[in-house]
Amino acid sequence: MNITTFPPSDPLTWKQADADVHVATRGGEFAGFVEYDGTVHLVRDNHGTDLGAFDSLDDAFRALEDRHDSDLRASSLPPFLPRAWRRRTRRARA
Repeated sequence: MNITTFPPSDPLTWKQADADVHVATRGGEFAGFVEYDGTVHLVRDNHGTDLGAFDSLDDAFRALEDRHDSDLRASSLPPFLPRAWRRRTRRARA
């Protein structure tokens, strides 16, 4: 699996794909979209995860930006497993 990471300074770039759809990219990669259903702005990230419904387009944009900022912070931390979850190596029995 290939995971692309971007520096935090790389902003989302928005383009209006249709009258009711705005698409976000970061570094040329798809980052998510906002769709207006006539009453609210629905936000989905690059994996199709629903991030919520917002009254204003700016709030919807901000939700996707915040999601990407938190993903970047989480991916920069080393993975840590609690001691109880770690497996000890076992010696082979003869």
